[in-house]
Amino acid sequence: MITYDFSKTEGPIYKELYKKIRQDILSGSIKTGEKLPSKRNLARNLGISTITVENAYDQLICEGYIYTEEKKGYFVSAIENLSESQSEKKQKTKIQTVNRPSYFFDFSSNTVEPQNFPFSVWAKLSREVLSDMQEEVLKISPSSGLKELRTAIADHLFSFRGMSINPDQIVIGAGTENLYEILIKLLGYEKTYCIENPGYTKIRKVYEINNVKYALANLDDKGLSVDDLKKSKAQIVHISPNHHFPTGITMPASRRYELLNWANEKDGRYIIEDDYDSEFRQNGNPLPTLQSIDILGKVIYMNTFSKSIASTIRISYMVLPEEVANLYYKKLDFYSCPVPTFEQYTLAKFIKEKYFEKHINRMRLYYRRKRINVLELIKKNFAENEYSIIENDSGLHFIIKLKSKKSDSKIKELLLKDGINLNMLSEYYSTDSKNLEHMFMLNYSSINLEKFEKAISILKHHL
Repeated sequence: MITYDFSKTEGPIYKELYKKIRQDILSGSIKTGEKLPSKRNLARNLGISTITVENAYDQLICEGYIYTEEKKGYFVSAIENLSESQSEKKQKTKIQTVNRPSYFFDFSSNTVEPQNFPFSVWAKLSREVLSDMQEEVLKISPSSGLKELRTAIADHLFSFRGMSINPDQIVIGAGTENLYEILIKLLGYEKTYCIENPGYTKIRKVYEINNVKYALANLDDKGLSVDDLKKSKAQIVHISPNHHFPTGITMPASRRYELLNWANEKDGRYIIEDDYDSEFRQNGNPLPTLQSIDILGKVIYMNTFSKSIASTIRISYMVLPEEVANLYYKKLDFYSCPVPTFEQYTLAKFIKEKYFEKHINRMRLYYRRKRINVLELIKKNFAENEYSIIENDSGLHFIIKLKSKKSDSKIKELLLKDGINLNMLSEYYSTDSKNLEHMFMLNYSSINLEKFEKAISILKHHL
């Protein structure tokens, strides 16, 4: 007769009985085909109710561990590899996850400091959405995102960037990487895509993982080289004209019209304009977008709220030309929007009620002051002939060039041993970049000024 101890059981006894019988079946203690005690006999032996045993047996039947035969009783099912228990399988499983390192100081982090996130406003709007829009929140969002959010974004782009957009041109995505993959499906895997060198490494990885052919185009002082673009034979080019990452170069009007002329020369050519970090241009107002001067529908505009609000808000969007938008609704409308409806409504209210505009204005002032403090601390710790700053109105980061006889890789290795992460400009190049040694990217959006001076001192020590 089966015997178990339930004296230390927490929670329903039937669950514990189910687990114990299941484990004995998996371990082979109870054999395949073996008849189990009747509900009444097992209940009497264990000192529990018949209903408890019945519930445990029912669960085992549902999961296929036992079966019942009328007027005969309960029997153990035949299960393949029964001798190898689940616990043994779990012990043999080896998953090699990627552990993200923790640093004492990270010069390259683009996160937002907690005190700068609008928690009180976000909480207020979230409560309003949950209280006043319960029915709407539970409805499925269109594939391109909620009309309310797309309309709010279109109105913002008109007032902030001078872009006249139909909300139906906008597609909402869960981060820009998600939108890149949508564009690959939309524009075609057989196309050749051209990307900037140096550039955002994730773009290259997205194309690689999707087995898409891509080419590299180098940059000059005006941005992406049109000569390199033409040599690449690409049909799609991916650029950041208003604030290139990581160099911070701003593309002048002459180069923008060159790119538009290239796109207009042949059907099927498009420009993906990533308006990275444009909200935080340090001098003057944000520059006009390439999309706003495109009259033939060749520019696909992309932006994200991950930088302007918080890196953990994975909501991005793209503005498709009319022809491409119609293709999207014809070809990809069956996809579900990956951004939760609740978050879309909250963000829509954040934009519509002008909280986003106020937040941007406040953060621009905050980052301008912080930039001054960072530059002053660098000046305090380095002599004039030991460094130079390359700014280019580069949003929330700049390039610092330092004097050293050590290689970039050696400096990085020494810094990492002291818990400091500092990305080299050469890391963003896909080709040889020896002439760029000792140029480092410094992102100051989340810098702790109290730790910054110590980190600068350690950096100087390792040069």
